[in-house]
Amino acid sequence: MSPIEAEQTEDCDWVFLEGGGNKEGEMLISYKKRELAWIVGRTLKVCEELKHGLEDCYALLAPVDPGSTLVMSTPRNERVKGTITRVGTRIVKGTLSLQFRTIAPQTLTLSQSFPVHIHVLDTLHTHLTESIDLLGLLLSNNRISDSSSEAKTSSTNAAQGLSSGMRLLADSITSSIALLKGPPINEADTTWTTQSCPPSHFTPPLMQNFSFYITLQECSIVLLMRALEPVHAPVHFGTKLGLAIGTFRRLEHDEMDIIFKYKPGGDAYSDTKRISANHTVEPPAASRPPTADTQLEEVYVREKVRVESADPSLISLYSKLGYLSIVLDQARRNLDAVMAFQPKEYTK
Repeated sequence: MSPIEAEQTEDCDWVFLEGGGNKEGEMLISYKKRELAWIVGRTLKVCEELKHGLEDCYALLAPVDPGSTLVMSTPRNERVKGTITRVGTRIVKGTLSLQFRTIAPQTLTLSQSFPVHIHVLDTLHTHLTESIDLLGLLLSNNRISDSSSEAKTSSTNAAQGLSSGMRLLADSITSSIALLKGPPINEADTTWTTQSCPPSHFTPPLMQNFSFYITLQECSIVLLMRALEPVHAPVHFGTKLGLAIGTFRRLEHDEMDIIFKYKPGGDAYSDTKRISANHTVEPPAASRPPTADTQLEEVYVREKVRVESADPSLISLYSKLGYLSIVLDQARRNLDAVMAFQPKEYTK
């Protein structure tokens, strides 16, 4: 038999077939509804796997002692040498010996009473928390069913809800991966001017006109230290003469001769008193009030030193998130294909 006419409704297909002899028969094929119920069940099972995977990722950022102790040392010289200890999203211990060319040798010791928060990890922690909560909501609103049973709610509504929720989840995981990867090394970043660590986080406090900034790059903890000089600071006559005749030269780096507006007091949002019991912080970027210009000073960067150390836990976290992103991408493709959406590229 071959179909001679067909029309499609929302949940099923009506197909009219030629019957035997002179009789015509009408057959209702509800395969589309059954297929949709099946893919909803399969997608919910994937959501369970994603939730377990994200909980493993969350555990890698949990504030569990003894944490990760990382060696921080500049290659081929000893301008910076020491160790730091990360517990969760904070640096709780650290001792660094500095041998800068423009300032006297000194040793920086992090005060154990005032750990330093890594804002990128705080934001990542928030993304993971929201993703786990979202998956929990999706699973609680739908009952997993197989191809031989009926869904608790309308398959169409369940599929649309899953599609929307998984789109939000994909955005969150993509943002988390981008945070661990960090911005390109050759991209200018002036965040340090307002978000350097406050001097009070060290014992003794940091010297004046010195910036200590922590960030992430390729799953590594990166320390950026800068010796600063006020733009309007008086210059010794001998220095002027040396610069003029070439016997004295400024250290060359990518930020020399650039005027920055620097906040001397550092980042107030690193204050541990602002940290709540559930290990969250106030939003580090968008919700912050703008810094008044009167609190900023114009400075030059006399010397800049960058030191980094790969963090095994962050590398593992990056790998897990990459795998979960692939699983989520495939689940979205399968769901959209059954929902008769045009397949599209979700990840690059």
